[in-house]
Amino acid sequence: MLKFDVEKSDGLMRAGVIHTPHGDIKTPAFIGAATRATVKALTMKEMRELGSQAILANTYHLFLAPGTELIKNAGGLAEFSSWHGPTFTDSGGFQIFSLPDVKITENGAKFKSHINGDKFEMTPESSMQAQWNIGADIHMAFDHLAKSEKYDDMKKAMERTHAWLDRCVKEHDKLEKEALKHKRPEQYLYAVVQGGTFNDLRAESAKYCANKNVDGFGIGGVFVAKGMAEMLQVVNKILPENKPRHLLGMGQEPLDLFVGAENGCDTFDCVGPTRMARNGSLYTLDGRINIKNAKYTNDFTPLMPECDCECCKNYTRAYLHHLFKTDEITAKVLASIHNEHFVVTIVDKIRASILDGTFADYKNSFLSRYYKKNVL
Repeated sequence: MLKFDVEKSDGLMRAGVIHTPHGDIKTPAFIGAATRATVKALTMKEMRELGSQAILANTYHLFLAPGTELIKNAGGLAEFSSWHGPTFTDSGGFQIFSLPDVKITENGAKFKSHINGDKFEMTPESSMQAQWNIGADIHMAFDHLAKSEKYDDMKKAMERTHAWLDRCVKEHDKLEKEALKHKRPEQYLYAVVQGGTFNDLRAESAKYCANKNVDGFGIGGVFVAKGMAEMLQVVNKILPENKPRHLLGMGQEPLDLFVGAENGCDTFDCVGPTRMARNGSLYTLDGRINIKNAKYTNDFTPLMPECDCECCKNYTRAYLHHLFKTDEITAKVLASIHNEHFVVTIVDKIRASILDGTFADYKNSFLSRYYKKNVL
């Protein structure tokens, strides 16, 4: 089983350490979204330097290109990408179920590649096989994310997710035995809790997942969930305290990070920070700014004076504005370094504040300043 040590807890909130074959993750932690085995616009060296502890890749995208067998032959995700640290994969379910022509059956999901239209079917078994080929330390079970927010549709998707989880566990155990036989590194499986905006379904899903032989838990479909704090309280009061919990796809808004950590989540991932960066939307302690705006043309101050990232230590707002206005690739690189560093640092400081008992003070001081005004 995956080893997870809780160093300090306060209610649902806790700070701990997840131990993986590729290194430790000090939690809470923000996990870099390396969708195609890369965080867009950034090298793995830059990810390490900005403070990232782990990356998360996407099974759907890597299944299509370059193919999971190729990654296996390269030595796995860490070796293939030159990350050499802890790694996660999500199942790709979110991407598959977002496709316009996906056909869902009890067996799995049939879909066409968005690249060339080739037809595929992803099942719980093939998802596990693909993720074992990719070789990440931590996998997510193949789950069904409903497009509809209707109760009956959410319940049906949750029940299918549970049925698929049983098949994922069975296939994962089979692949684990094969890996141990050949003395390959251990890999670990997280169940995924679903249920959308309905807390009775969330509670049912959490209870189901908690009773399975898994190493941790992903909390999925949160982007459709109103009242995230209440939902997380319902779920995390049920999930076992000795296993880690990952909040899937959340962390674009700093508030999400505080709410998630305060209500029992240990790790987070989101493509939002770097996606916004590539469009010129940059974090500061006083809120987000659009660096493309004309008022930054002659602003020769750092993007964020309090920040020690490569971007803020060496370049001005005027320079970043110039790079974006002239569509230089460097604009996306520097902006992505800053935004990713910003969210990683927030979660690192949340961890420190849990350990020293100052979480409430840090949360109040950060959020009151960040959301005080819109500085775009």
